[in-house]
Amino acid sequence: MSTPDHAADAGADTAPAERLPVTQRAIEHIKGMIAAGLLRPGDRLPTERDLSAELGVSRSSMREAIRALTTLGVLEVRHGAGVYVTRLRPGDLLETFSVLAEISQGETLVEVLQVRRMLEPAATALAAARADDVQLRRLSAILDRIGTGESEGETVAADLHFHQAIVEITGNATLVAVNDGLSSRTFNARVWHGHREAGLTARLRGDHERIYQALRDRDPDAARAAATTHILEVERWLRGRLAPGEG
Repeated sequence: MSTPDHAADAGADTAPAERLPVTQRAIEHIKGMIAAGLLRPGDRLPTERDLSAELGVSRSSMREAIRALTTLGVLEVRHGAGVYVTRLRPGDLLETFSVLAEISQGETLVEVLQVRRMLEPAATALAAARADDVQLRRLSAILDRIGTGESEGETVAADLHFHQAIVEITGNATLVAVNDGLSSRTFNARVWHGHREAGLTARLRGDHERIYQALRDRDPDAARAAATTHILEVERWLRGRLAPGEG
């Protein structure tokens, strides 16, 4: 004999084809409650039982939905206290996106760089218009650690920090989170190692100096151009390293 929970799922399974799968329907229901303001950041979710009854799905489906939204950073489980809506900060919601650049290979990695080429120059131009003296001094200090004789690992970290600091100047938390997701320490290490082997680290260092100079001059057009040139250099390097037929 079917249990009520199983019956709920079975009913959904026989629904018209255009209907969403049961778990996805539960996910959309919770997201809809948040979007409508019925649940706000920091609010406690209704119980699993109540949500299941409200939507007419099994508790197991609702449990899967809550688990999926927890993985995405929308919900958090507080043991012994229930399930709560997170603060919904861009960095939390886009955290799973950060794996993209780290594991991408071949042509997909080229596509990641192409997206960076769309976003970073615009962010760098905006930073040039907004940067204050304190932020510029911070960038100068980071620049001093890029490709100037320290270990390759320190250079890689400083390079990532440099670009991150520029995007932070824009004041757009969502853009900062997206930029972090498109950045990869592993790939940056490959870039610097490859340029070092080819005797081209001065070229990368020069790219960063030109970006900083444009920011210091508070010249958005020059900042955009310098950032574009830098990413194109990395993109050309990557294309030259791809094995024939890769991607």
